[in-house]
Amino acid sequence: MKLLFYSLALLCTAHILGQDVQKDSITQLDEIILTEDLAPKKATGITASSTISTKTFERFNPTDIPSAVNQISGVYILSGAINTNRITIRGVGARTLYGTDKLRMYFNGIPVTNGTNFSDIEAFDLENLGSLEVIKGPKGTAYGTNLGGAIILDTKSAQTDETQLINTATVGSYNMLKDNLSFTHSEKTFNLTFNYNHLETDGYRQNSYFERDGFLLTSNINLNAKSSVGVLVNYIDYTAGIASSINQTDFEEDPTRAAGNWLAAQGFEANKYVLTGLSHTYQFSEAFKNTSSIFYTYTDHYEPRPFNILDEFTNGFGFRSQFEGSFDKAEYTFGAELYKDEYHWGTFENLYQDNNGNGSLQGDRLSQNTEFRRQFNAFGTFTYALTTDLSAQVGLNLNKTHYNFKDLFNQGAANTSAIRDFDAILLPSFGLQYALNNGNLYANISRGFSNPGLEETLTPEGVINPDIAQETGTNYEIGAQWTWLQKRFSANVALYRMDINNLLVAQRVGEDQFVGANAGETRHQGVEMDVKYIARLSNQLSLAPYFSYTFNDHVFVDFVDEDNDYSGNPLTGVPKHRLNTGVDLQHSNGLQLNLTHQYVDNIPLNDANTLSSDSFNVFNARLGYKTQLSNSFSLGVYSGINNVFDTNYAQSVLINATGFGGAQPRFFYPGNARNYFAGVRLGYLF
Repeated sequence: MKLLFYSLALLCTAHILGQDVQKDSITQLDEIILTEDLAPKKATGITASSTISTKTFERFNPTDIPSAVNQISGVYILSGAINTNRITIRGVGARTLYGTDKLRMYFNGIPVTNGTNFSDIEAFDLENLGSLEVIKGPKGTAYGTNLGGAIILDTKSAQTDETQLINTATVGSYNMLKDNLSFTHSEKTFNLTFNYNHLETDGYRQNSYFERDGFLLTSNINLNAKSSVGVLVNYIDYTAGIASSINQTDFEEDPTRAAGNWLAAQGFEANKYVLTGLSHTYQFSEAFKNTSSIFYTYTDHYEPRPFNILDEFTNGFGFRSQFEGSFDKAEYTFGAELYKDEYHWGTFENLYQDNNGNGSLQGDRLSQNTEFRRQFNAFGTFTYALTTDLSAQVGLNLNKTHYNFKDLFNQGAANTSAIRDFDAILLPSFGLQYALNNGNLYANISRGFSNPGLEETLTPEGVINPDIAQETGTNYEIGAQWTWLQKRFSANVALYRMDINNLLVAQRVGEDQFVGANAGETRHQGVEMDVKYIARLSNQLSLAPYFSYTFNDHVFVDFVDEDNDYSGNPLTGVPKHRLNTGVDLQHSNGLQLNLTHQYVDNIPLNDANTLSSDSFNVFNARLGYKTQLSNSFSLGVYSGINNVFDTNYAQSVLINATGFGGAQPRFFYPGNARNYFAGVRLGYLF
């Protein structure tokens, strides 16, 4: 019935919009086709990657990063709330309980992944992004060789010789209000962009309010014909209530509930993120250039939880330098990247039970720790055209990781401080690409690794575990990318297999305590497919259906956890099938309709595979209109419905959850019920 409704809505809209018969040009339709491809890719040489840009972001509510990113096959964001996201790529990272690790993230070329490989995509406003590129698996070389791959975020570029002021205001369900103010100025030798954003919402669930303010400043100055300097400042300040996960009974009967202990403590998190960077690009010749940057990051996090209050801050700094060149039939890159951070954290008693129902109250200190972390990456790639159609690429990445942990609360006690200096690891990559008339075939073999996270490096006594090892894996991938029918049809298909050794497992030893162990081996293999097509229904109307499909066959090859042997079981936290479909209808008068659908298969919730979440379908719709009011003023209006059929579904899950004190385990983070949004975009061109 839902699919029938979806199809009827599509056909009816096409019929209504098709009544207008004004003439349109092929150029405008080509722009629709190529929007995603116009975003310049950062993956070096013949490395395959997937990119989405403004066209995809605008299909969804501007607060909804997960739905946009989930359009990419092989990539899945499990989102418990605006401030609680876990990104998995080809199943890597699915066993991480909270947050995103095992990949590397860059923002305008600057690494924003911390010293233990954790990344926070919620530190960036979707409306400020021009493109998001994903390198799946460890084949990125110049962007790290993490097992999950790399995510490269880039801000919108200013149009040459324009000065523009744009304000976009969005309102929606749950008292949601979002405003983004953008000023851009561009001339031949100088450009500047400043964005201010504000977001507030009560949230769908109890104690799930969210309030954020932030600004982004980017600028580039051409010093001369060969040299330019770039400046980046990103600041985000948000406070968010934490509803946490809930058990199956609450999920089925009233998904708006918060976990009882988090509600009683009125748990929340307050965060400040600062990212500053200064970059310099020098063009030595037409065939050789260098881009170097220095950067500083600061994170301040305060989180009252039912079991304690966490107070932490991190100072991070480093540099990145990359050379790019070409000669004859060859292209090459080489460079290095250093990231260092100082992580300071402590916990305090939470006396919320003695606070007369007023929520969290800080008590005595329970711990105080510091960790100094350092990661160094050196990289190089060499791409050579063996024939007119056949190219080969070799790459090599060297990683050196160092941790220095100090317990400042129990100074003088035995084994309260320790250093862990991982051996340098060399990670090669080899790829081939064969050019077709309308596309290419490619193959890649690459090695990758993942560092243990903070909790995984510690023993139950709170000191560094000298036996914990890095995960390592080998990735095998073949694929094809091609276009037909004057680029109106495009398709990408990839088949991969990745064998991961020394699997890192976070074992719960307390309500808020986890330790790590290298517990075995996993095999990740699957198929990914992305297909797009644009049809000209008339000179004024275009219809663009698309879909992305992910098949995951991920299993524990060898996994023994204490007395339990889970070898042969499907990997916990990964759906076997995922499907995203959609249709974009666009009229030459500026009217556009976006219909999107997401299907997620059931997800194993524990390593024994005795429990799983239910599969679900979610449908969204958005209608927008853009027009030029005058030479200076432009107007855009839009509205949308999320979860059209009011499905009760788990937008994120917590694997291997444990109930304490006889309580049911809390596996589920409910997705929002049917909700609405509408907005206005007003632009002024000076």
